[in-house]
Amino acid sequence: MFMLALGLVIVLVLAACGTKTQEDVIKDLNTKLEDLGGYKAKAKMTLQMGTEPHTYNVEVWHKEPDFYRVDLKNAQKDQNQMILRNEEGVFVLTPALNKSFKFQSDWPQNSSQAYLYESLVKDIMEDKEAKFTSTKEHYVFETKTRYQNNKMLPYQEITLNKKDLAPISVKVMDSDRNALVTVKFSDVKFNASFDKNDFNVQKNMTGAQLDKTVMADLDNQEFSIKYPEDIPGVHLVGEKEVKIDSGKRVVLTYEGDKSFTLVQEKTSVMPATAGPTNVTGELVDLGFTIGALTANSLTWTNDGVDYMIASNDLTPEEMVEIARTVQGNAVK
Repeated sequence: MFMLALGLVIVLVLAACGTKTQEDVIKDLNTKLEDLGGYKAKAKMTLQMGTEPHTYNVEVWHKEPDFYRVDLKNAQKDQNQMILRNEEGVFVLTPALNKSFKFQSDWPQNSSQAYLYESLVKDIMEDKEAKFTSTKEHYVFETKTRYQNNKMLPYQEITLNKKDLAPISVKVMDSDRNALVTVKFSDVKFNASFDKNDFNVQKNMTGAQLDKTVMADLDNQEFSIKYPEDIPGVHLVGEKEVKIDSGKRVVLTYEGDKSFTLVQEKTSVMPATAGPTNVTGELVDLGFTIGALTANSLTWTNDGVDYMIASNDLTPEEMVEIARTVQGNAVK
């Protein structure tokens, strides 16, 4: 009888040890971050925005406390953009154009970032109403997001590996739980080592330019006008084309409940000696590219074209939403 009772106790103890609660996992995640010197990760990000999905290869390097290198490459068009944060500030690089922009920004601390591990952990820890499930191999959290300029994506589902708490996937969802952004991690190395110049602006610009891109022959390209998707209460009232040195500038005027102007023109390649350009505005991740956001304007470059939305009626969040639809098909 004694042996039977002892065996039952051992079984109960083993079962308890094998089952972690939500609080246990959060505590482990906090410890993981405290001990983490840095990491390298590769992922594939898919955006379900516009008429068809767009896929990007993402490579993330992070060295504690606040050095970052995020390389975003369009899987279909072989062009990339890079976000760097080092001791000098936050930079956005477009190597094919030899362009670099310096932001006065606290990125990535000010918002959720679906491809940054520590940002995902912060989302989990800060959401006191997060939902938690445990499967055979994974921990799954559903949390609120912390996007400052995108209230259209309020939820996310974060899947972690039970063995080492590495990220497996992230689904960023709208209010109906439809996944509009999906990030699938393929390789995560914790406590990775880095060279002294891994986060240097010029080194990364030069290194990326060794890859030939389709935009290297920009002078021989012409761009087609793109229009935002249908916006309720707003209609296109004017389309003006102006000749400029680089070709043409197109100005689209929209009027209605929220009037705005959309300007687009072919971008230019900067000379090799050009240094970073200081940017007024906050760095904003549009998914397919990085933009600069102010209270009344949003500027970005995509596929060899510079875009700007200007409005006294739109909120910053609304400008971001419109910009995300411009990268879709060219429709009026």
